[in-house]
Amino acid sequence: MDEGEKRIKQEDCSEDKLGAGILTLTNKRIAFDKTNARIMDFSKHFGETILDISLDKITKTWKEGLLMKKVCFTAKTDEGEQTYKFGVFNTKSWVKIIDQTISENKNQ
Repeated sequence: MDEGEKRIKQEDCSEDKLGAGILTLTNKRIAFDKTNARIMDFSKHFGETILDISLDKITKTWKEGLLMKKVCFTAKTDEGEQTYKFGVFNTKSWVKIIDQTISENKNQ
């Protein structure tokens, strides 16, 4: 993490296209790190960071799903706008804290 960057929320989850990993929200960005798990010894190891988006590039956040609830966001990337959908435990909490953090960054 960069100097002055603070972790706000972090959760083990799965993204529709990217697979299993750890979703992390900081006061500056959202990151998703792939994880490698071994069943034999129940260990889980961080892999590479495959998603690293600054909060100013996020254009929309929402939650969706009835049984499989997901927190979703659309962000501007080099390839255009991309949508990501993460299966997290408390989608309402994630959407609220992402929106709140983005709002706080705009006011600074």
